[in-house]
Amino acid sequence: AAPVVLTRAKTPTSTGRVVLTNSGNANACTGEEGMQNAKAMCELAAKLTGCDSADVMVMSTGVIGQPLPMEKVRAGIEAAAGKLGDAETDFIASADAICTTDQFRKTVSETVTIRGQQFRIAAMCKGAGMIAPNMATMLGVVMTDAPIGPEAAQASLKQIAGQTFNRVSVDGHTSTNDTVMLVCTGMTVSEDVQEFNSDELEIWQEAATQVALKLAKMLVADGEGAARFFEVRVSGAASDEDAFVIAKTVAASPLVKTAITGGDPNWGRIVSAAGYAGPKIDPERTSLVIDGVMVFENGTPLSIDAAKLSESMKANSEVLADLTVGEGPGQASFWASDLTEAYVRFNSLYTT
Repeated sequence: AAPVVLTRAKTPTSTGRVVLTNSGNANACTGEEGMQNAKAMCELAAKLTGCDSADVMVMSTGVIGQPLPMEKVRAGIEAAAGKLGDAETDFIASADAICTTDQFRKTVSETVTIRGQQFRIAAMCKGAGMIAPNMATMLGVVMTDAPIGPEAAQASLKQIAGQTFNRVSVDGHTSTNDTVMLVCTGMTVSEDVQEFNSDELEIWQEAATQVALKLAKMLVADGEGAARFFEVRVSGAASDEDAFVIAKTVAASPLVKTAITGGDPNWGRIVSAAGYAGPKIDPERTSLVIDGVMVFENGTPLSIDAAKLSESMKANSEVLADLTVGEGPGQASFWASDLTEAYVRFNSLYTT
């Protein structure tokens, strides 16, 4: 998408001033016109806020392949510039405005104490469908008053996304517009402010990761048509990377998703998905626990009360699958929503 290409070319930066978002139109697969429209959005926002267009980052979400209705977009930018504020209500208004098919706003805030001082983290995101991030349609902004420079912020955000936003899926379909921005204002307070050292950054990053993880789980919980969401925990793989691939493969399987929808403890679907994921597993050391019930142990199926386990799965909005695939050190978690008739109906008529 044009906004992704344009904003990626501007970041990381130490002079960013504006994050500009439109919803309803993704400005993706729109050719040169789309890029010119994205640039025009930045130029207008820069004029209205008194900065350079290079300091405006733009995000778009919505239908792919349709030109932006620039008359509406310009009017929206002008209206938004007139409502800029620093109150909690302004933050909430922004979080509401970026939503498309979302059923609820997604915001998280937290404080972390470093150097004997409290630093704030406030974040928002949107997304309910076309969620399979590869950096969720997902847009997110994480803001903090911590003193973190551009290079450190870029490296930190990559690690945060890798542990959170890139570990969730609604439908396995990566968007053209996935964007997560980290905005750090702490270095602008004074020239005397010292940037976080590596130990301080690690403490801040741990707190920011928890904020991002809460947002990521909200994306899954709000999946289009979703009745419940499930977590796949993989252990015993040869490496964390192998565990991630296996967990993601299991979570993306339509057969696993529909079993979760129906509260069906059809554990063979989970085990077989692990088998075709690619990384090597040890069948004789493979075990599976669903919602606390061991159903498969060291390659052997166990006698269980399937009806009782099914009732438990149906009674809860969250289902947990603990999958061991060997005796290696690798482990990973992945979160996904189920697959319902409501999702199919909604997305079969999305543009019509």
